[in-house]
Amino acid sequence: MLKVKDIMSKNVVTVSPDMDIVQVAAILLEKRINGLPVVDSNGRLVGIICQSDLIAQQKQLPIPSIFNLLDGLIPLKSLNKIEKEVQKISATTVAHAMTVDPVSVDPEASIETVASLMVNENFHSLPVVERGKLVGIVGKEDVLRTLLPGAEKKPSQS
Repeated sequence: MLKVKDIMSKNVVTVSPDMDIVQVAAILLEKRINGLPVVDSNGRLVGIICQSDLIAQQKQLPIPSIFNLLDGLIPLKSLNKIEKEVQKISATTVAHAMTVDPVSVDPEASIETVASLMVNENFHSLPVVERGKLVGIVGKEDVLRTLLPGAEKKPSQS
């Protein structure tokens, strides 16, 4: 049975929390990838930043909707959610725009586990973490490649 370690990419492009958003956008476009793991100076996964995190900067500032019920005002959006949206819209560094504590998988996880996460949670890629450190990344293309006969390993891996 195939495991994540059999199909993951080991040479992962990563970014640091203090990197400028414009640099990240350039990397995402140049590499034609959806997201990048964010690691600290010790190689520990601290977040993930995706195209959608950067696209959020183009949104309008969210205006909370409220309605009046029995002379009381009831917000339709939580203040915490509004605060997070404002932070992403105004982000200048990765730390302000990234998703903190992203979902990750172990190298020994099954392909079925990864496929379920990708479909159920709409993830395009998942960081692979072993003992707290980033060791790879697995994407939808990696999983799709397993459907091809004799495609247990990527052609670029030896």
